[in-house]
Order: sequence, then C-alpha cells, then structure tokens
Amino acid sequence: MAAASATLPIAESGELSRLFGEHHRRVLLAAYRITGSMADAEDVAQAVFLRLANGGDVAMKNAGSYLYRAAVNGALDLLRRRKAAAAEPLDAAAHVASAVPGSSPEEVASQHQLGRWLRQAIADLPPRAAQMFALRYLEELGNREIAVLMGTSQAVVAVTLYQARSKLKKQLGEMKRGIR
Repeated sequence: MAAASATLPIAESGELSRLFGEHHRRVLLAAYRITGSMADAEDVAQAVFLRLANGGDVAMKNAGSYLYRAAVNGALDLLRRRKAAAAEPLDAAAHVASAVPGSSPEEVASQHQLGRWLRQAIADLPPRAAQMFALRYLEELGNREIAVLMGTSQAVVAVTLYQARSKLKKQLGEMKRGIR
C-alpha cells in the first residue's frame, strides 16, 4: 500500500470522534460477520477504537482501511482465543425463532452448527489466509480490493484463497464423516 502522507495523534483532537462516527458501523459489521455474535462484535469494535484512544496513530489517508483490517484481525483473534470454549451465543434462540417457515428444528440446528464450525475453521487458518478468506467470503470484497487492502498482489490472494478453500473443504469432509 502507498505510504500515508501524515499521521495524527488520535487523542489530541476530535479526530477519534470523527473516525468513530465515520467507521464504527463498518467495523462493527465486519466483526459481526466473522464472530457471528453482536456482543462479540461490539467488544471487538470497542477494542479497535480504544487502541486508537490510547495513543494510536493512524495514517489519515488510510484510516478506513486500517480500522477495517483491525476489526477483521480482532474478530479472528477472538475466535482463536475462544477455540476451546463451547459457549452458545444468546442470539441462537432468536435464530431458531426466525427460521424459514417450514424448516425443521433439525435443519435449523444443522445450519447453526455449520456456521459455528465454519467460524472456528476460519480461525484455525494461518492468520493471513484467515484475513483474506474473511474479506473475500464474509465481507464479499474482490481479489483486487483484498490485494490493495493487504498490500500484496492479486495472484497471492488467489493462491491463498485456493489453499484456504481446499483446507476448509477437507475439514468439512472429515467433519461429515465424523473424523473431527
């Protein structure tokens, strides 16, 4: 990525408020799509902005990209830290209640389990691959956008995504056969 022209200490002005107002929703939604929990997403967003308030400098030209990547990384880190925990999010009951009419409870539970498995499998990928996968398939960015955001080439993004998908497909097959 291109180097930023100037940095500004965030805590020295109303800059934190401005950045929060402009980018909070995007940061929150990025974290939510990865964690699957609004409470976790709010924690991630709060941590991202708290780091800025505690002396973080951000290149003003790239503030949006920085905050977005920080949200993706924070959400993936949270999933990794909770790998061993099997806590059921409170919004699971709401998910069941709002299921498509005609869906059986087994289908809803299976979809919910698959979502939990996928979030954990993404967290198990190498960090850079997990970031790229989340940006491509959860945030729906194109390979070119990911390459620019992560400071790499489209070819590297394509190869990394191919390898990540292959690993996830293999894990899904093992899960279906009861190996994992």
